[in-house]
Amino acid sequence: MLKGELRSTYRSLLAEFPSYERDTYTSKIVEYLFSHDIWKNAKTIGITISRHPEIETKEIIERAWKEKKNIVIPKCYPHTKHMEFYDYRPNTILESVYSGLKEPRPDKTQKIESDQIDIMVVPGLLFSTTGYRIGFGGGYYDRYLASFYGIKLSLAFMMQIRDDIHTEEFDIPVDYLFTEQGVINCG
Repeated sequence: MLKGELRSTYRSLLAEFPSYERDTYTSKIVEYLFSHDIWKNAKTIGITISRHPEIETKEIIERAWKEKKNIVIPKCYPHTKHMEFYDYRPNTILESVYSGLKEPRPDKTQKIESDQIDIMVVPGLLFSTTGYRIGFGGGYYDRYLASFYGIKLSLAFMMQIRDDIHTEEFDIPVDYLFTEQGVINCG
């Protein structure tokens, strides 16, 4: 299948995933993340505010705040096809500009450079055990990750993992996949 067909198929599969299983599996994924040294050692975490059918990130964000970690979220710039990360706190003013994502308003928060981010939670629809992914189609993360040198990880249900993903020269793999069955070291 082509990337576009895979995106469509997996968006549908994830949208139809029963909420009880989704919640149960998400809890397991999050617990694997919280118990891992990657989480324990991180001070600043790059992550999106999830939207359906992505794995819910609200609990991760709130736990980070509780543990006095910094959360940064992306702001996409469609006209230049790039993104930047900004500090995110409970009172941060958000807007929805690109593809329905909740994003920070750059005039109301502080930009954080990539070298200040310890781990990046990279969204996606499909993943290989070698860390390659098919995202949502904008290419924003591959462009950003080309100059990001922290730890890259993704959260995924096992149903999202398959090893026949076609990769391009500009695709950037993640280092770890956190699933309901455990952690896959992709390196």
